[in-house]
Amino acid sequence: MAENESPPAPPLARAEQFVWLTARVLEQRLFAYHFLGGGADPVETALTAYRNDDDGYGHALEPDLRGPVSQPLHTAHALKVLDRVERCDGRRVERICRYLTRISTPDGALPAVHPSLRGYPAAPWIPVVDAPPSSLLATGPVVGLLHRNQVWHAWLFRATDYCWAVVESLEQTHPYEAAAAVAFLDGAPDRPRAAAAAQRLGRLVREQGLVVLDPARAAETPVPEGYAPGEHHFAYHYAATPRSLARSWFTDQEVDRALDHLVALQGEDGGWPVTWRLWAPGTALESRPMVTLEALLTLRAYGRPLG
Repeated sequence: MAENESPPAPPLARAEQFVWLTARVLEQRLFAYHFLGGGADPVETALTAYRNDDDGYGHALEPDLRGPVSQPLHTAHALKVLDRVERCDGRRVERICRYLTRISTPDGALPAVHPSLRGYPAAPWIPVVDAPPSSLLATGPVVGLLHRNQVWHAWLFRATDYCWAVVESLEQTHPYEAAAAVAFLDGAPDRPRAAAAAQRLGRLVREQGLVVLDPARAAETPVPEGYAPGEHHFAYHYAATPRSLARSWFTDQEVDRALDHLVALQGEDGGWPVTWRLWAPGTALESRPMVTLEALLTLRAYGRPLG
């Protein structure tokens, strides 16, 4: 460091400036809740702006799906927000489950995209069809989260059976599907069964090269078909906290290397980058604060100093 040069601000202070500069009100309120002693009520108030009369969520809550209509991925994101602030219970969640029941596929699971999105802007790789198939990407995280919060609703019975059937039969998979499977298993009530399924899934992830174990060699690692250049997945994408079943997939050294890489990804503006395909200016602007919050929470969960 040059003489009289100020030391760099710590990661949290830099991220805070980025959030105030770029984030939506919802992410600002979440940042305040997690890192500034803010309350849960303002987060819920901000989230309510995205709720529709059908008790689903829309209005680009998940930035890659635009337009006002309710969608499974928006609603899954809303549940994740409620979980983050320990409000995943009560009448609000009961109403969400009623919405999920109405839009479910014939086998009781969730489609990735509901046909109501047709006519509104969406990422070009997201197909809108009249009879969409069930999707583990949409269903797994929702079912796992509801079980983890001890939510009981009739919708969960068939949706849980669907998740078990898909997760336990996975052979060829890809990183986002594997991460959705982990999200289900981390909340599934049958813990011995979940642990066994997670062990098998971890072998698939490693054998199929769905995780970069040495970030220094990421450029040499191919990405799955359809993914963006450089859209790699690291240990923390599967095990966002040490409590995840996916943590046992990786050695301490592998996790430390991944976390070192995550720290180094923080940009000069204080935010973390989006690695998936960006197709519109608004999606990049709205996604980066979300990614930044996730990075901070992961680093804190693993005890990394944020300043």
